[in-house]
Amino acid sequence: MSDIKTFFEEHGFYHAKGLFQPDEMSALAKDFDQIVSQLLSSGDVVDATWDGGETAKIAQAGDKIFHTHNVQKYSRTWLNAFLNERFLDVVEEIIGNDILLHHSKLFQKPAEAGSPFPMHQDWPYFPTENDSMIAGIIHVSDATDEMGCLRVYPGSHKLGRIEGADGRRQNDVLDQYPIEDATIVEAEAGDVIFFHYFTLHGSMPNRSDAVRKTVLCQLYAGTDSIEEGNSHPDERLVLRGWNHNISRTKAGEAA
Repeated sequence: MSDIKTFFEEHGFYHAKGLFQPDEMSALAKDFDQIVSQLLSSGDVVDATWDGGETAKIAQAGDKIFHTHNVQKYSRTWLNAFLNERFLDVVEEIIGNDILLHHSKLFQKPAEAGSPFPMHQDWPYFPTENDSMIAGIIHVSDATDEMGCLRVYPGSHKLGRIEGADGRRQNDVLDQYPIEDATIVEAEAGDVIFFHYFTLHGSMPNRSDAVRKTVLCQLYAGTDSIEEGNSHPDERLVLRGWNHNISRTKAGEAA
């Protein structure tokens, strides 16, 4: 077993430092900013701040986080990022050589007023039969604690599925894992942080004078299938290997 897989299976996350090179990040940052500009001029609702009492405990009035799904539908440069061999090599170490993109999502936390996310698991939003789903956060900017970087509870993926752990409401199990005590995972532009969708994670507000920029990919094994209850786009885009459960009907479905 590789060092990456061993660390991931023990801790439920893995920090791949400098996975993307400075010239790659320059191009990705340029397109990131263009996507945000297009979002803000679209007239769509682009603030993804969560409702509910858990967010209210750590947010302030006026906090925002700008968001869209599927940056690869805006930019070929971002599709190239998901097809980057160094990126996929790490994913393959974790989930195997058949890799599907479920969806991607952009998050921009504005300076001084960037919304937090309470502690939660991701599985309630897009459960899979074999629980192979992971996230990969590509850091377009640096992310410090003051900027509201990722926080995790290492090893919490071993808890499995926690009912009601979507982060939008009170939960007896989540009460045992306050965000204030979680491990702070600061990162630099070009880093990617991978974590299992059982891993308890969240982030505090951005109270710094810098903008925090990330793109998150949800990835699952080509031998796995999405269960009922999926609430996000399932792109079923094969990034490496094979989709073993695709069919004519599924291939023709809207994402």
